[in-house]
Formats: sequence, C-alpha cells, structure tokens
Amino acid sequence: MRIRTLVLLRWMAILGQLTAIFSAVFVYGVQLELGLCLLVVGAAVGANLAAIAILPANKRLTELEALLTLMFDLSQLSCLLFLTGGLDNPFALLILAPVTISATALQLRTTLVLGGMAIVLISVVAAFGMPLELADGHLLMVPRTLRFGFWLAIVIGIVFIGLYSRRVASEIRSVSEALLATQMALARAQKLIDLGGVVAAAAHELGTPLATIKLVSTELIEELKDQPELAEDAALIRNQADRCRDILRSMGRAGKDDLHMHRAPIEAILREAAEPHLNRGKALEITAQPVRGGEERQPVVARQPEIIHGLRNLIQNAVDFAASTVWIEAEWSPESLSIRVVDDGPGYPPHVLGRIGDPFLRARIATQPQVERPEYEGMGLGLFIAKTLLERSGAELSFANAADPHLPEGRRPGRCGAIVEVIWPRGRIEAESSGALGANLPVAP
Repeated sequence: MRIRTLVLLRWMAILGQLTAIFSAVFVYGVQLELGLCLLVVGAAVGANLAAIAILPANKRLTELEALLTLMFDLSQLSCLLFLTGGLDNPFALLILAPVTISATALQLRTTLVLGGMAIVLISVVAAFGMPLELADGHLLMVPRTLRFGFWLAIVIGIVFIGLYSRRVASEIRSVSEALLATQMALARAQKLIDLGGVVAAAAHELGTPLATIKLVSTELIEELKDQPELAEDAALIRNQADRCRDILRSMGRAGKDDLHMHRAPIEAILREAAEPHLNRGKALEITAQPVRGGEERQPVVARQPEIIHGLRNLIQNAVDFAASTVWIEAEWSPESLSIRVVDDGPGYPPHVLGRIGDPFLRARIATQPQVERPEYEGMGLGLFIAKTLLERSGAELSFANAADPHLPEGRRPGRCGAIVEVIWPRGRIEAESSGALGANLPVAP
C-alpha cells in the first residue's frame, strides 16, 4: 500500500470532518467543544503534513507501518466521535472505513487486530461519549435501546464487512495471479511457434554470405595448388561453409509453415500433450475410438497452443496422483469430441469437487499426506490454467471420481481415481480438412 493513497484518503476525511463540524455549529446551532474538535482534526492534518515532508510519495508501507497508520486514523475518528455525541452522531458508521481498507489490502492478522481495536473504541464511545447539546440546552439523544442497536449494528458491520472485503479481495488477487500465469504460459507457447519463422529467416539471410565464402575458398584452392598446407586450409573453409549451408537448409525446412503444425489427428494431439510425462514411471494408455455412429476416421483438430497446454496440465495432474496407470481416451460422435483422463490414484476429496478449477485451491489430496508430489506446491494453479485455456477453446470440463475414495483397498476397481472429462462441439475444435496436407509454404513475414 502506498503512503500517497492513505494520505489522499485522510485529506478527504479531514475535509469531511471540518464540513460536518462547522455545519453543526453554525447552521444547526449544536454546542460542541469546538477547540477540542479542531485540535483532533489538526492532529490528522499534522500527520498528513509530516508524512508528505518525510516520506516520498511512492513509498510502499510495510505491514506494520500500514497498521500503525490505520490505527492512528481509527483513534482520531474515535476521539472526534467521543466529542460529538458518540453513537448519537450519525457519522459513527465511518468507523468501518479503516477496517475495510485493512481487509482489502493487508494480511488477515492485521485486519483482526484493527477490527478488535475498532470494536473496543466504538464500545468506549458508546458508553462515555459527550452528548450533543443545542443552543437552548436541549440534548440530542436517541433512546437507550436504539443506541444499543446502533452499537450492535456497527460491531456486526465491522465483522461482516471486514470478512466480506477480505474474501472478495483474496479471490480477486488469486484470480489475477492465476491469469498472469496463464498469459505467461501462452506467451511461452507462442514464442516456440515464432521460433520456426526466425530459423527460416536466418537460413535465408545467411545463404548469400556462405555462398561468397564458398566461392572465395574455391578460388583460393586453385591459387594455392603449389602450397599444399594453405590449400588444405582453404578446402577446410569450403567444407565448413558447405556444412553450415546444409544445417541452415535443414533448419529452414523445419522453419517452414508446415501444414501439419496447424492441424493433426486427435490421437497425435494427445500423444504430443502426454509426451513430457511418458518417462515418469507411470503407464500412459492412449486410445481413440468413435461412439454413437461416429466415423472411423479420427477428427483432425486445430493444433492450438491452448488445447495442447491445457491437456498437458490435466495429464500432469493425473500422473502426479496415479499409483501406476493413467488412461487417456478420446471418443467422438457426429456432434461432439470428448477426451477423458482417468488415473488409479486416491481421487478427489468429495468436499472439494465443486471447487476444482478455482485458482490456488489446496491439493486434492491435502487430507491424505501419505501421497507425495515432488516439486508441486498443491495450489490448484495448474488445473485453473488448464480449465481456463480449454474453456477458451469452447470446451466444457467436468471433474468426478471413478470410485468412492473411502472404499477399502480390496474393494476398489482398477480405475479408482479421478476423472476429468473435456467435451467440445466438433464445430468448435475440428479443423477444416482439405484432404492431403499439401506442400509446405514459406513462413509469412
């Protein structure tokens, strides 16, 4: 939290306090301890001026500094309420402001300390606040029962709004961090795709210099026939130039706009997604077959980075939890294409099934510490990325257990772990097929 933010908020509070005080005194004739009230407001003005003079505007407060700043604001407001009627003052509701700021931007422990302090201070103000008095001596006081209701409402508001603001702010931060990770993953995939174009451009640009080197080295060989040692060096230069030409030509072919890089059969997509996890000690069984009248020919799918990366994350999650085997199954009908990833691990705990795919959800085996996942923090970020990427491609995801996680070992079936099913309408994922792939084309500049 920047000090500038709190300073601006405090200036707004000071302006509002002065307006309320002078309006009460000069418009409504309320008898206030004007000197003491202005002294309390002056303390806030002095704190702001000191912060501006001492600290740079872009200063980021530590957790303790922010807590002390908000505690000062809470104390200053409580003193002002004490002098201006306590809970008879309708502006007593503003005691919620520092707690809400803390719940939105600071840690839970800090918010609890500030909320407890706010409840204590508002209770003191309710019990000992100075009553409001008009010029004719009439006291502006609400009935005791109503005053108790005001106190109770403010206390409940401190607790409820603090918890609500904390919850919303935490979810916003979690989603923002997870979306940032998703964008980084997509950017990495796009860089790999762009690398082919860079290779093709390098092969093209270096072709002319290599041809010149070869020509000059050939002429030198002819000129140095009577000097065998120098002629051998020239021949070596020509051979190395030829080798560079062959390497660049090969890389140039890889850098062409290969149509296979745009689309591939669904089984090939699944094998590409599963490739990083083939040698991790778990068996991966990949199958692809039609259902309900689907044709034998596999659907040809657009090779979008979102699809491959999303499927790869789902497969990684299954391999992490599987005991020995992961089944990856593709099925298609004339209307839809579905992919199912099943493992033989412990499955999802039933109480988190409805929240799987939320960012930073604790690991699905958090209640079973005997399952180890090396190099995995168990925060649900991978599943969130996979779900987000695949849903962007038009898929619907569902998460379930193949068997009851509480069944004893002897009664559990082979496919006893978690199931993730991804379903696309074929019109959303299937690439337009034109028969043969066709000739490779140069990468567009």
